[in-house]
Amino acid sequence: MDDLRVKYLDAIANAADEAALEDLRLQAVGKKGEVSLKMRELGKMTPEERQVAGPALNALKDEINSALSAKKSALADAALDERLRGEWLDVTLPSRPTRQGSIHPISQVTDEVTAIFADMGFSVAEGPQVESDWYNFDALNIPGHHPARAEMDTFYMHRAEGDDRPPHVLRTHTSPVQIRSMEKAGAPLRVICPGRVYRADYDQTHTPMFHQVEGLAIDKDISMANLKWVLEEFVRAFFEVDHVELRFRASHFPFTEPSAEVDIRCSWEGGTLKVGEGDDWLEILGSGMVHPKVLAAGGIDPDQWQGFAFGVGIDRITMLKYGIPDLRAFFDSDLRWLRHYGFASLDQPNLQGGLSR
Repeated sequence: MDDLRVKYLDAIANAADEAALEDLRLQAVGKKGEVSLKMRELGKMTPEERQVAGPALNALKDEINSALSAKKSALADAALDERLRGEWLDVTLPSRPTRQGSIHPISQVTDEVTAIFADMGFSVAEGPQVESDWYNFDALNIPGHHPARAEMDTFYMHRAEGDDRPPHVLRTHTSPVQIRSMEKAGAPLRVICPGRVYRADYDQTHTPMFHQVEGLAIDKDISMANLKWVLEEFVRAFFEVDHVELRFRASHFPFTEPSAEVDIRCSWEGGTLKVGEGDDWLEILGSGMVHPKVLAAGGIDPDQWQGFAFGVGIDRITMLKYGIPDLRAFFDSDLRWLRHYGFASLDQPNLQGGLSR
């Protein structure tokens, strides 16, 4: 056993790599290794001989295993040292730039709009994108012969032949959410309804799917003056200017009476929009006082309550504020476009720190 100890301990100490070390392990303590074969001979010995040879063989086996483990660790440390020398890096050098995700302009502006109206006491309401014909048209005082209900303008869901259930559509505006909010919360009420809407149109300034935010406020003494103040505060905060001038033009919407389209005073100097100054006017939204039939459809008594409503195209005001020329680029998933117009993920918009930091 002394000869085996000297033989294998010296060989282990001189092993050049882990492959040689594994060969020595098999030769010494493997199933057919020399130490293992010696241990099989214990059965042929007398009890007195086994009492001496057994502990000695176990001690030899443990000593060889310990030497193997220590040598393996030493070889691993040596390999790591060699790798560190070969892959040396100056940690004082500037770090490599990394690609980071960014917030899409539509998401950014939706958060900006939400922050502005939240500061004025509006909560956020959401609803389904597939709506019944009643919520999307009838409850909003849109008659059956209205052009908006034609299949050339509205996406209708497929119905099996003979199905007499009311038709469903991809909502053409977020106004159905206003009806659902009135049914759920009653009056008084102050909500905005952002979300996706769908219309059959496609060009540089229109896409079949786009984004809209509508606002609704209901109380007993609300007037057009309140509507004007809310919209002025919104435009001033959104475009981050101290002064705005709005122009209300009489219009017609089935769900409001009286109705008005709202223009903002601006100028286009060098292709850049400047809000609040200049001799040009730009239409930005539609608005009006909620029609009594719409209040009644939402379960609110129009003899006791009144309110105003407005609708803004999120994609449109995003293009105006951030100088994006083509609406279709919003949906192209072009990483170069997203890196150019995207926003840092941790820069959450708020009125105190600035909306578009």
